[in-house]
Amino acid sequence: MLNSQGIKGPPYRFIHGNNKEVTKMKQKALSKSVGLTDDLFPRVHPHFYTWTNRYGKNFVYWNGARAELVISEPELIKEVLKNSEQIFQKKQLSDIGMKFLGNGLIFIEGEKWAKHRKLANHTFHGESLKNMTPAIIASVETMLEKWNGQEGKEIEVYQEFRLLTSEVISRTAFGSSYLEGEKIFAMLDKSTIIVSQNLSKTRIPLISKLWKSADLLESEKLAKEIQDRLMKIVKKREDKAVNGEVNSFGNDFLGLLLNVYHDSDEKNRISLEDLVAECKTFYFAGQETVNSLLAWIVLHLAIRGDWQEKARREVVDIFGNQNPHLEGIAKLKIVSSKEQLQEKFSWESYSCLLI
Repeated sequence: MLNSQGIKGPPYRFIHGNNKEVTKMKQKALSKSVGLTDDLFPRVHPHFYTWTNRYGKNFVYWNGARAELVISEPELIKEVLKNSEQIFQKKQLSDIGMKFLGNGLIFIEGEKWAKHRKLANHTFHGESLKNMTPAIIASVETMLEKWNGQEGKEIEVYQEFRLLTSEVISRTAFGSSYLEGEKIFAMLDKSTIIVSQNLSKTRIPLISKLWKSADLLESEKLAKEIQDRLMKIVKKREDKAVNGEVNSFGNDFLGLLLNVYHDSDEKNRISLEDLVAECKTFYFAGQETVNSLLAWIVLHLAIRGDWQEKARREVVDIFGNQNPHLEGIAKLKIVSSKEQLQEKFSWESYSCLLI
């Protein structure tokens, strides 16, 4: 049917589909060194790179026995993301993926998604973000003081940003210390590795039900440990409210989840399973994405000294020796100029430099 519409792709292989080809391509791509100016697409997604060149912008390949259509034409992508008729469903997770983030905002749909999205939107409302600023600045200042003591030495910034983002999320979203969240982040890291190792592995339904792989058993163990640690943080917040130490569950992300969890209206209420899933999603998605983004920005700022100078001049002009604040950030103009956009200078670069 797809071929008749001009959409082709690699031939189906029995049981495994194209998964073995994908694994080989990835292993080969990752075995090669990469330069700072190299195109990263062939390294990160060598199968998509190869098949796009061979079969065109839109092609179909086989993930085990499941056919998956890959599109890269902007207009088609817009249509899918708009999803006005609710035709396009989110990708089904494997058993290991379900243990990781199965019931969180990223993978749920319909009315449940709308309810959970509303909570997340409230957390990132302008006023809520404004209230987070002092805690973020305090965490960044602690990191920079540590860096000042290592002048002339090499610093592993990816690991440093991992610590920074972990602390900021723990403090601003859950009202806890980094030490309380440290074990959760470590276990989520382990879960991420297990999920990534199984992305191109073929699942045979009947065998999967009768026999659990070592990775699935490990992911179940990690999921249980993460839930136990999250419940300690939840119970600590609940006890404070019940004992009268605080007037409410709070206005941070955990507080909003607890308010909905204890809502008297059953239609508005979320389950304990949903609460834990959203905590895991926030811990993982918030930390992993921001950490990677900051490290990527620093890499580009290091490569492009002219970007540093242009951004630094404007930051100094607007803030002087003050810490960044929302009113000042709104005055930053270079990011929106045509010249800077042509040089692919993005607002993310400013965010990093401001920190």
